[in-house]
Amino acid sequence: MNNIWHRLVIKASPEDVYKALSTQEGLAGWWTPDTIAKPETGSIARFTFNDYFKEMKVLALEPSKQVKWEVLKAIDEWIGTTITFDLESHKNGTTLFFHHDGWKEYTPTYAVCTYDWAMFLRSLRRLCETGKGQAYPDQYKYE
Repeated sequence: MNNIWHRLVIKASPEDVYKALSTQEGLAGWWTPDTIAKPETGSIARFTFNDYFKEMKVLALEPSKQVKWEVLKAIDEWIGTTITFDLESHKNGTTLFFHHDGWKEYTPTYAVCTYDWAMFLRSLRRLCETGKGQAYPDQYKYE
């Protein structure tokens, strides 16, 4: 299996980063405004991007430590993969370890997703540090 990994430091508390990863308001602020999500293990979160959507089952919610999803609906290559956000306290805030695990092979879609996740994690960092992320469709805008 192939995996996408990213690591970044966010100048915000683990509690604040966790809220951005687990609540509808937080997720809408950095990923896509058209988000339906509840911070409940076993719930289904839905993320819509114009006429396309993804659905994730919330597998784990450990306050200030971890959010983990299983992809139920999306493009074929995503289905059955897992997305994990692990949080650790850092002297400057929080270290985020991101994993999108279980890709069957390296493909052009894998390459695009690696880049897109980096852009959205940048948006997450901006949201946590400044109160304003760059969610879809603005994730590629440079300010």
